[in-house]
Amino acid sequence: MRKRLAQFRKLGRTPKHKWAMLRNMVTSLIKHERIETTLPKAKELRHLADKVIGYAKKDNPTYGKQLALQVVREKPMVTKLMEVLGPRYADRDGGYTRVLKLSRPRRGDNAPMAVIEYVDRPGEIRAARVPEKRKQQYFNNLGEVLAHAGIKPLPTQTGSD
Repeated sequence: MRKRLAQFRKLGRTPKHKWAMLRNMVTSLIKHERIETTLPKAKELRHLADKVIGYAKKDNPTYGKQLALQVVREKPMVTKLMEVLGPRYADRDGGYTRVLKLSRPRRGDNAPMAVIEYVDRPGEIRAARVPEKRKQQYFNNLGEVLAHAGIKPLPTQTGSD
């Protein structure tokens, strides 16, 4: 049984080295919004990147910024996190990142490679699903827009033919 053992990947590093590496990677991910790394690192980074977006969505922005400053290394990236990424994902409940495996392993050590990126951004590799909150808001507004334009909805048919 694996009780009280690390539930996350060790990545062949000491805990301090791993934490420093993940902080650097999340800062780079915020800066570029897409980075290429090994598959285990990308999967491990996903947790921290989602958590940092959660900090940007906090009700108290000052507290969220303080939490983000403990993780993100550069102050301009914290500003981007709070002003760009936080509002972008305001209606999304989770799943802010996507990990895509690359077809070719890294040359030299044959390590499996992956791309980790934020979803719902310009120039993304694959379009993300629309969050339910945004769908409901869009369809509610669609009826109002059509009514304002003078387009009447079609009558629904009830009963059988």
